[in-house]
This record gives sequence, structure tokens and C-alpha cells, in this order.
Amino acid sequence: MHHHLSRRQWLSVTAAAGCSLLSVPASAQNRPTPLFKLSLAEWSLHRTLRAGRLDNRDFARTAKEDFGIDAIEYVNQFWKDKATDKAYVAELKKRADDLGVKTLLIMCDGEGALGDPDDARRTKAVENHYRWVEAAKALGCHSIRVNAQSNTRLPDEEQQKLVADGLRRLCEFAAPHGINVIVENHGGLSSHGRWLAGVMKLVNLPNCGTLPDFGNFRLSDGKEYDRYQGVDELMPYAKAVSAKSHDFDEEGNEVHTDYFRMMDIVVNKHGYHGYVGIEYEGSRLSEPEGILATKRLLERVRARMEKAS
Repeated sequence: MHHHLSRRQWLSVTAAAGCSLLSVPASAQNRPTPLFKLSLAEWSLHRTLRAGRLDNRDFARTAKEDFGIDAIEYVNQFWKDKATDKAYVAELKKRADDLGVKTLLIMCDGEGALGDPDDARRTKAVENHYRWVEAAKALGCHSIRVNAQSNTRLPDEEQQKLVADGLRRLCEFAAPHGINVIVENHGGLSSHGRWLAGVMKLVNLPNCGTLPDFGNFRLSDGKEYDRYQGVDELMPYAKAVSAKSHDFDEEGNEVHTDYFRMMDIVVNKHGYHGYVGIEYEGSRLSEPEGILATKRLLERVRARMEKAS
């Protein structure tokens, strides 16, 4: 037997629902859902890719079908000779679009030091990145991730100025393409949070930013920079975040980074609600197991944070 609501009953039901919505606390009303989103960094599968067990063109499908993740971050190393191959880039875009997968950024390595003290080499490094800016634009990315390298024999401040010069020039090229140029803490001085934040202040362009990585805080003298302090210093400029993971305990927590503490800095202290990239780099678990362990941990952190807020 079907019960049909009269128009008056229907209006009273919807009005009641409306009232209950209005009684939701203001903090919850303004809270983005979800609190942050998950993406997959291609580096998590670097061994699988290098062994030829995964083709770069199938990365979007693997992210979606194997891991239930619908946003990806490419690494240029796995398609180094294809940046200017328009047909190849179009195929990457089509494959991702067909699956409903978003391409967020391209991580660029091996294109020269943006802070090279030699003017000609620095210019060459800047120009080497142009094709990746163009590929990122074609894929619908928001950013390319670059490295802040200079000459380690120079004083820190001198390296800062050189890196800022190279970065500024690359950002000026990228701006009309609608692409950000973001720097990851990635060894050497770039793993010194305050130094890299200083580079951001020197460049001072809206499309220049950071990609704070939870790990990668090893300085060139073998010392470790405090990862929580480093992420805190880089978050004001962040346009992406990298959740680095290596090993997990029996409870599923990462043994090197307290994800609850780290995500409290990222989300609650700095109001970041964008994508957090899963970047598994361990060797004890297989790459697929490590990706899933990182995903489960981030989902657990997110659920607890959403409950708390």
C-alpha cells in the first residue's frame, strides 16, 4: 500500500527539514566536506613503473580502480621524453577524463638548478621547465612541482637570492598559462623550513608556493630539520601537501610522522582543505600495500577530525 503525501503535508515535512538544517552549529555549516581530499603521487609506484609492470598512461586507471583515488600527481621521470608530444599528453588527459580522475600537478626533477650561480645555466634550467608548464596546462593541472637547488658552497642567503631569481622567472612564464610553480622540501637547504619560506617571501608572486612534504627534512650536513616546525613554516604558502610514509606500526600509524599532529597543523592551524597526496616510499610493505595503509591512516585522521569539529 503506497502512502502519498498531500502538498500541505509535503510542505510541512520540508519546512521541518529546513528548520533542522538551520539548527546545525555555524562551525559545521561552514566546514568543507570532506575536510581534505586524497590524491595519489605517482612516486608511490616508482618501483612498479621502473620494472615495466605499469605504464605511465595507466596511472590514472590504477589510482581509481586499484586504490579508489580520483586525483593524481604525475612525476616527470616516467615520461621524460613525452612532455612536448601533444598526442601523448592528450591521451593522458583523455584517459583521466574518461575515468573522472583529476590531474593535479607534475613533479619535475632533473631539469637543472633553478638557483645555479651561472647565469646561462640558471636560464637554461628555467627554460627546461617551460615544456612541463605547457604539459601541465594541457592536462588541466594547477601546478608543477620544482626543486630549489643552487650551489651548496655559497652562503645560504646568496643561494636564497639565486633560487628566488630562477623561480620568479619561471613563475612569470607560468602565470599566463594559469599554472603555479610550487617547491617541495626536497633535500639540502630546501629542507630548511625557514630558508624556503624566505625564498617565497623574496619571489612574492601569487603563483609561487610550496608543497610541504611530511618527510624530506634531511639537511645536507646529515642533520634533520624538525618536520612539524618545517611543515608549519611552509603551510602559509602551500598549494598542495605531500603525506610521505615509510613504515606503520600494528595500529596502522606511521612510525616516523604523527599524522594526527601533522594534519592538525595542516588543516586546523592553517585552514588547508585541498588535496593531500599519498606518497608511500617504504620497502617493508609492497607499493600497493603501502599506498592502502597510508590511505587508511589519512581516512582515520580525517574521520576523527571531522567528528571533533
